Amino acid sequence: MKKLVVIIAMMASAVQLNAQDAISRFFEKYADDQSFTNVTITSRMFGLFTDLEMESQEDKEIMDAIGKLKGLKILAKEDISNGKSLYKEALSKLPKAEFEELMSVRDEDKDMKFMIKEKDGKIGELVMLMGGDSQFFILTIFGEIDLKQVAKISKAMDIDGLDNLNKLDKNN
Repeated sequence: MKKLVVIIAMMASAVQLNAQDAISRFFEKYADDQSFTNVTITSRMFGLFTDLEMESQEDKEIMDAIGKLKGLKILAKEDISNGKSLYKEALSKLPKAEFEELMSVRDEDKDMKFMIKEKDGKIGELVMLMGGDSQFFILTIFGEIDLKQVAKISKAMDIDGLDNLNKLDKNN
């Protein structure tokens, strides 16, 4: 019985790692390409934010939400001709069985999708993917994610695009 439990646990963790690996492989494929902007924020950096003194209750709530994040990665490129093909490539790397689409936005020359990976009612990863005629952007946030706070966090960290999450509350 113990062997069965260990095998099941290993298989479950392998599936979870495979999903993150697919996204990580996409990031790694373009990480050394100097024409891309590549940003990685670790849990240690988020931990440093939570040590700051906050004056308002809203700021404290944002810092609590930030403290639950394990990492953030951004890969972006502007003034390109293959933004939509990069968008399709990145979208194909997301395991459909593990990620649920929250929202999609089509705006003039670009497409945007918000996808989440949820387990036991908790969001463990949020992916924002955008591709247009002349630009490409992918962001992944992982950890314990509160969508209500993500738009506020993005405003505080000046991350364009995540402000679209405000539309979720208005539409639901």
